[in-house]
Amino acid sequence: MDSSRRNLLRGGLLAAFVPAGVALDARPSAAAPPLPHDPFTLGVASGDPAPDGFVIWARLAPDPLVDDGLGGMPASRYRVEWQVASDPTFADVVRRGSAAARPELAHAVHVEVDGLRPGREYYYRFRVGTWLSPVGRALTAPAPGARVEQLTMAFASCSSYQHGYFTAYRHLADERPDLVLHLGDYHYEGPANNGERSHLGGETVTLADYRRRYAQYKTDLDLQAAHQAAPWLAVWDDHEVDNNYADEISEKPAEQATFRQRRADAYQAYYENMPLRRRSVPRGIDLQLYRRVAWGQLATFHMLDTRQYRDDQACGDGYQNCPDADAPGRSLPGWQQERWLLEGFRDSRATWDVLGQQVFFGRRDASADPDVDRVSMDAWDGYGASRRRLVEGMLATRVRNPVVVTGDVHAHWASEVYRDQAEPDSGIVASEFVTSSITSGGDGYDKADGQHPWAAQNPNLRFWTNLRGYVSTRITPTEMAVDYRCVNQVSAPGSPVFTRTSFVLEDRVRGMQKTADDPLLSARTAAPSDRQIIADTLREEVGAASG
Repeated sequence: MDSSRRNLLRGGLLAAFVPAGVALDARPSAAAPPLPHDPFTLGVASGDPAPDGFVIWARLAPDPLVDDGLGGMPASRYRVEWQVASDPTFADVVRRGSAAARPELAHAVHVEVDGLRPGREYYYRFRVGTWLSPVGRALTAPAPGARVEQLTMAFASCSSYQHGYFTAYRHLADERPDLVLHLGDYHYEGPANNGERSHLGGETVTLADYRRRYAQYKTDLDLQAAHQAAPWLAVWDDHEVDNNYADEISEKPAEQATFRQRRADAYQAYYENMPLRRRSVPRGIDLQLYRRVAWGQLATFHMLDTRQYRDDQACGDGYQNCPDADAPGRSLPGWQQERWLLEGFRDSRATWDVLGQQVFFGRRDASADPDVDRVSMDAWDGYGASRRRLVEGMLATRVRNPVVVTGDVHAHWASEVYRDQAEPDSGIVASEFVTSSITSGGDGYDKADGQHPWAAQNPNLRFWTNLRGYVSTRITPTEMAVDYRCVNQVSAPGSPVFTRTSFVLEDRVRGMQKTADDPLLSARTAAPSDRQIIADTLREEVGAASG
């Protein structure tokens, strides 16, 4: 959104706020002093759509980057007015109300709007005193069982402020999808690198640290645009807390004694800064995040949490040959979440069942020796029995079209999921589409053939590129079309976006079909040697580039 458009949404519509026929009481609470500066510096957001409504979010922060993480707000409760309209000029306001912005939640508000019509586009905004927020766009889900002709859905992950500009978020916003899945690593916990785009302060450990880190990210206008464009279904990965943590176990043993408090603080800040429903209000070190969202008959989204309940990684976090990783008693999502997911498969009547989750689901063996597996202990390869239970569950419950969408690994990948991951002849059960990072890893590169060196020993791997970007999909009753969207660089703003490769899944047909490749690819970027590509992959995924 350019500056003139942003100014229109922030201030030019103020005159329409009252003429819409809705007189709003903008008086602050008795003890709350007036705010002399714009408190809506972090933008607005919506999420978790239902047939009758959605969540709308804002957080008041007139001075967002102050050290205490409280955004320059007085320690008072503020009354925040909100409106939802059927049009962007707010000529037809259909719902309105007020919510309290409390200091104990860093003055964040989460409004669960209801009473709306299913399958509709709406617009929303907030006001405090004379200050008017930007306008956001949201959609309600279709009615249960409704026939839906098309859904446009984009998914993204891994946006490190220090690794580059969030240009890909801007392009995603320009597409105006119906729904955005954010699959984790919304921010990174690492200390300042003293670069052009540097984190403020040291590694995030306290509640104040996490609040300020979210504020720094949310002041980015490209990220704000992505939130304003569509409702999000957001789930976390590790960097919202601590690199490669597992349940209550920190990355570094020396930090274990204080990790439970760190996790509680990180979860608190996550809730405060994301458009989540009341069911996700944190309780100590716990936060209910996994959930299901139905989109009529067309699709059901099963949003997983693969950090909070997992068993610790076997043999460390890296790529290992580790027999313990396959122990039947180990689970990546945790046993309760496994049961929840299998029940969802059993009950689903959707054309497409989409698993929105964080870490690579399919097989990636980094060893060229056919007799020795060397796989990531942090991904599903490191929890083989857990993955087998879910794959067998897909078969047993006869899920019509299972699709896995994934983040985490800072590169675009496409992978088939076999019944037996080591045996391609065992048959394809599902397809997995993995999004690259928004910025993490810095400027990327590509190979003209779109093949990672590991493809030779992993026939399930259909595509790879190390360029940054996101994935756009178009879902209909007959097919799911998938476009891998890329930017050439993130070290400078404004890089154009292009579609590197496209695939399609057909209803009731297992396996993806490639439909397009970028004909100008060879002129865009040059890849290093296979040895360097493998070294870069291992370094990124073990977490050496976590900052």
